[in-house]
Amino acid sequence: MAFNGTWKIDRNENYDKFMEQLGVNMVKRKLGEHDNLKLVIEQTGDKFHIKESSTFRTKDIDFTLGVQFDYSMADGTDLTGTWVLEGDTLKGTFNRKDNNKVLITTRSLVGGELVQSYSYEGVDAKRIFKKQ
Repeated sequence: MAFNGTWKIDRNENYDKFMEQLGVNMVKRKLGEHDNLKLVIEQTGDKFHIKESSTFRTKDIDFTLGVQFDYSMADGTDLTGTWVLEGDTLKGTFNRKDNNKVLITTRSLVGGELVQSYSYEGVDAKRIFKKQ
């Protein structure tokens, strides 16, 4: 499975503006930009196990493509949604539990890097990871 492996954050694009749009305060945004995020992704068929580890937390996430689940972001924002596979791209559609606004996230492989893109309320951002 193409996404399998250990991925370490390399760089961000417009991530501060994205977090600001989400309502994350300035201190948490500055910390979030330098969180040393590492993802360990294991895909078996339509099931995924992802271990997120950063300076601030370690979290295990299990989901099945097309099946709704709950997720809590590092800043405490609670979401519910689903991941689907569209071609070679993982696409997540999540609703915030506090205001029901939609957050779209995609993960795709581009030039050997894992590109995680976000779109929320007109603000787009990317986090780019290199395989370890």
